[in-house]
Amino acid sequence: MSAALKQARLDAGLGQRELARMLGIQHAKLSYWENGSRVPDVADVSAILAKLDVTGANRDRILELTRNAREPNWLTAGMPGVSPGLAGVLDCERTATAITDWSPLLIPGLLQTSDYARAVLSSGDLAAHEVEARVMMRLARRDVIDRSEPVTLTALIGESALREVIGGPALMADQLRHLLMMADKPPVSVRIMPHGLGWHPGLSGPFILFEFADSPSIVHIEHHRSSAFIYDEKDVQDYQSAAKKMNSMAMTPGESLGFIAEELRQLESAA
Repeated sequence: MSAALKQARLDAGLGQRELARMLGIQHAKLSYWENGSRVPDVADVSAILAKLDVTGANRDRILELTRNAREPNWLTAGMPGVSPGLAGVLDCERTATAITDWSPLLIPGLLQTSDYARAVLSSGDLAAHEVEARVMMRLARRDVIDRSEPVTLTALIGESALREVIGGPALMADQLRHLLMMADKPPVSVRIMPHGLGWHPGLSGPFILFEFADSPSIVHIEHHRSSAFIYDEKDVQDYQSAAKKMNSMAMTPGESLGFIAEELRQLESAA
């Protein structure tokens, strides 16, 4: 919703401050609405669209996005400590048509087993009950792959993610088996980025690229205790170019499955 609202303003050729003055609101409030950290009321969005002369099907679409954005999300309801960033990721996963997830050091969240997710989450300072709640939430997020109209997921996974034995050999072997199973689903493409490629854009860090049917693409980047969404069209295009470059350098899906299977075989033989 926030991306669609911003795009409507850009299409009208207005700056944030100019539109805020026209609406009689603070510039900061409009900025919060556009970056997704706060959700405006339907009435507020209706007023914005009136100022921008957005009518017809496009107006109806943006208002519907706003109504959906304000609905309680069952994945996060009642869960303390769910950050606006995580809530934003959940919304992007739910509404995206395609996701490219570059994960150099860990298996991507949508492809994790419950035990693997638990081992990763338990390494922090979360209480046991919070860990379990987040594990259940992570598993529920897989619905975007299994639903009747699934999202297309391209998982670019670093070789190191396969060789870092999280939670012990048995747990990691289960994770690799699960990865092979998930890679067999039609909407999922698993591509391994091997060592020794030299420089490539992914060396700058992990990112997730969300693409939508009727809204501009968004990039999410996450670090140890912070995360950010990138909306700027030029910046997003740079990440799209990076994803395209990495896809051209990664193993093919068939090669990737063979590589994962060999890692699994070695892990099992060492057990």
